[in-house]
Amino acid sequence: MSYYRSLPLKEVLLDIRSFPHARPNILRRHALAAFSGAISSACHASRQGGDPSIQFTRVPQSDPAGREKHDIIEGIVKGVRAGQQLVLYARSGKWWVQPLVNHPYTRISSGAKFSNATHLGTEYAALLVEPGFRPPPVLDSLPERSAKVAAIEVVTGQQSPPSRTISFSGYEWRVRDAPSSRGGRNNYSPANASTDDSGALHLRIARAGTDWTCAEVSLTRNLGYGTYRFLVRDTGHLEPATVFGMFTWDYAGGEQGNREVDIEISRWGDPASKNAQYVVQPYYVAANVARFVCPAGKLLHSFHWQPGRIDFRTVRPSGPQTVVSEHSFTSGVPSPGIESVRMNLYLFRSAKALFHTETEVVIEKFEYLP
Repeated sequence: MSYYRSLPLKEVLLDIRSFPHARPNILRRHALAAFSGAISSACHASRQGGDPSIQFTRVPQSDPAGREKHDIIEGIVKGVRAGQQLVLYARSGKWWVQPLVNHPYTRISSGAKFSNATHLGTEYAALLVEPGFRPPPVLDSLPERSAKVAAIEVVTGQQSPPSRTISFSGYEWRVRDAPSSRGGRNNYSPANASTDDSGALHLRIARAGTDWTCAEVSLTRNLGYGTYRFLVRDTGHLEPATVFGMFTWDYAGGEQGNREVDIEISRWGDPASKNAQYVVQPYYVAANVARFVCPAGKLLHSFHWQPGRIDFRTVRPSGPQTVVSEHSFTSGVPSPGIESVRMNLYLFRSAKALFHTETEVVIEKFEYLP
């Protein structure tokens, strides 16, 4: 029987006719089995090659006037074919393409997953489109499935944010609760980010069984060009494998290094290395990194971002300001998009020196000046 199930029905019938001495009932049983097997295989093939579909796995909150804020939206695309692309929309009165008019496509990863930033709205939509589809920047209503739109999924925004948020320095910050590959595989716990009675932000690395959990917060809006300042208490106690970062990040800015510019306090696991750097991504371009020594004590770190130029500076804030380090980049400087400023405390997993004790960094104030 397994032999006949492996053949097309036409070939099975021809094969049966080659046995002239077989009894009719045997012929009927073989033909019926072959026919059933052919139908089963056809149905299975139809299911495997069925219509593509989209499923949301993370949905932002509903906000009818949320164009000043953004959040992360994620999902899975099933049945995607080569050349197809994903387009996101958020509804705020009308449907607005996300995350930006000049960045209307969302990358589908090799695991058929997608992740991007989106401005807030009351509903969110994802369209799987064919090559050549040009997303309109704004729509009164979404398109139907067609030769150009292979799949569409719409979901209502959540009643509350999918992640915990905290207030710090007059801004709302989203607290990371998902793992990250930054520095190697690190887990993040919302419990590791908090503010105290004075309003200072505490980021911690805490023990979790035989491993550690890290901390990250990200602003729920983008600020663009201007001056970013971070008043930070002593970081001289950090172990060589610890990384404290103050940076910008944009899911939609892949061609510009995710619009990431960094002030990072770390020895990257090497006790003999300098413990700080300014970076314009990608970091593997030597001219994009400026290393320096960050002394103990309270420090004010800043960067001034303008078209084609970014100026980094670290000073002692008490008394006459003493410049610790400064550096300017005029090449590879990104333009604004939907980036958010972030702060994190995590482990560099490839460190020569292992991490031993729980630790924290305290940021007294964040300030942005247009």
